[in-house]
Amino acid sequence: MATAPASHPTTDRPTGDDPRDRILAAAGREFAERGFEAATVRDICLAAGVNVAAVNYYFGEKRRLYIESVKHAHRERERQVPEPRWEPGTPPERKLRDFVGNLLERMLGFGQPDWQVRLMLRELLHPTEACRELVEDYIRPHFDGLVSILRELSADSLDAPRLRRVALSVVGQCFLYRAAGDVVGMLVPASERESHHAPARLADHVTSFTLAALGAGPPLGGAWSRGPGEGAGSDGSEDGAP
Repeated sequence: MATAPASHPTTDRPTGDDPRDRILAAAGREFAERGFEAATVRDICLAAGVNVAAVNYYFGEKRRLYIESVKHAHRERERQVPEPRWEPGTPPERKLRDFVGNLLERMLGFGQPDWQVRLMLRELLHPTEACRELVEDYIRPHFDGLVSILRELSADSLDAPRLRRVALSVVGQCFLYRAAGDVVGMLVPASERESHHAPARLADHVTSFTLAALGAGPPLGGAWSRGPGEGAGSDGSEDGAP
């Protein structure tokens, strides 16, 4: 099972010249680890190396600091794992595979600070007012991009509600490996996790599954009956994946 690396300890002091950025980074770690209620402004400021009054100066209150730290975590993840860009004429199958791969990389967070995804996951599972701002500012544009890809794949044969349901199904398949990764690891044999649940293989699967569901790709049967590496393309993708 693809899992994220161990989280950075909350005692790590963020570095940088901008006190506001240091506060946001420290707050993100504290909120990800302890939640809004248990995290304290004093501990956040100690980790950031600033005076307690700095939180009031830059953010006004703890709740606003929390909202801004959630948004900061998302911006940082976008910077670390930029969205794919496509040349005109790129096939929609390629766009879908790139989108899914990018989404899984952001969610699973290999080689990136784990607290960012843990903080956003905490907010998505237990929403506060920060969630609405996160959705409107960042998640909705990303989701609309996925809907646009699916519309292109379906040749405008699906109405808007159905397109959104398909898009949510795509996101849900990816989200499962983050939100319930430990459970998936218990259900899937270790040998299978290593060979079939690496992020690239998961991206191939979600893409092939979605294309098959839309009638835009071959059925899954042949692609999934072979062992690791059999029938795979030169890039390691499975049959049926673009």
